[in-house]
Amino acid sequence: MAPPPVMRFGEGMRILVLGGTVFLSRAVAAAAVARGHDVVCAARGVSGAVPDGAALVRWDRAEAVPAELTETPFDAVVDVSRIPSHVRRSVAAFPEAHWTFVSTINVYADTATVGGTPATLPLLDPIETDDDPASGPETYGAMKVACENLVRAGAAAALVIRPGLIVGPGDPSGRFTYWPARFAQAAEDGLPVLVPEPVDDPVQLVDVRDLAGWIVTAAERRTTGDYDAVCPPVPRSELLARVGDGTGSTPELVAVAPDVLAEHDVAPWSGPRSVPFWAGGLVEGGFMTHDVTESLEAGLTIRPFAETARDTLAWLRAAPDATVTGLTRDEEQEVLAAVRG
Repeated sequence: MAPPPVMRFGEGMRILVLGGTVFLSRAVAAAAVARGHDVVCAARGVSGAVPDGAALVRWDRAEAVPAELTETPFDAVVDVSRIPSHVRRSVAAFPEAHWTFVSTINVYADTATVGGTPATLPLLDPIETDDDPASGPETYGAMKVACENLVRAGAAAALVIRPGLIVGPGDPSGRFTYWPARFAQAAEDGLPVLVPEPVDDPVQLVDVRDLAGWIVTAAERRTTGDYDAVCPPVPRSELLARVGDGTGSTPELVAVAPDVLAEHDVAPWSGPRSVPFWAGGLVEGGFMTHDVTESLEAGLTIRPFAETARDTLAWLRAAPDATVTGLTRDEEQEVLAAVRG
């Protein structure tokens, strides 16, 4: 089904981005400014600067909405919060706007079904308070479920977008960044790179710029409904091949079994001494196999992974203090030496 024609409110929309200083919310604000919209970012202003062309209104969302934000109506609102009370207060203040709520694929209770969609996968029970009794993806997902419900119940038009791993320049998590950085190190030192088995397990991700562009497009079209926001599943080996293309590096890749990695205290996903972007036993086999056909039909585009890797490495070199999680190069080589005997 072809996407509906773009509908705008006059020459440009008035868009409120709740955030706008870090990674995705900043990319949304930048994309909206680039398309000629009037963009206001509401944030505390302590995590960074808003993009050129966007206005900043300082707001700690634990407090009342500033009058400066309620004086003139907004055509669209974009929110990335995980705190139910923050979302509840904001929706009540701007109920007539088109709302885009950026949720997460961690809202799903089923991580086993292959090819799941928002229409087929059950959700976690919501955590409707701001209490965070335990850390982890289920608590995070349950609070996002509550936020989704608040947006659907209170906004005149609601779009819920559920990304998986968001990657690209500016990524504060350092998970995908690990791979372009590691391939670049391998090009310099000539040493191999450790990869987890099975090397052809499916993975899904989305470039922050593609996601931000889709969010703005969806606001322009007043798209509603629930959508996942990741690429179609690709084998990890294919993703890493494209990382090699983007970084100009073709290192030897040494596959290591999960049980061997565990024996050497190597963790999955993120954090010190981990292999980032490897889910391991954290979730079941459907976690990175979502069917995103409807999302692509609704306007999500996926750029070549080589471009994402190239631009991520360029950003990292320009910001050498940026976070890169995972095994250090020395730790990785120690594990490989032990595995190879």
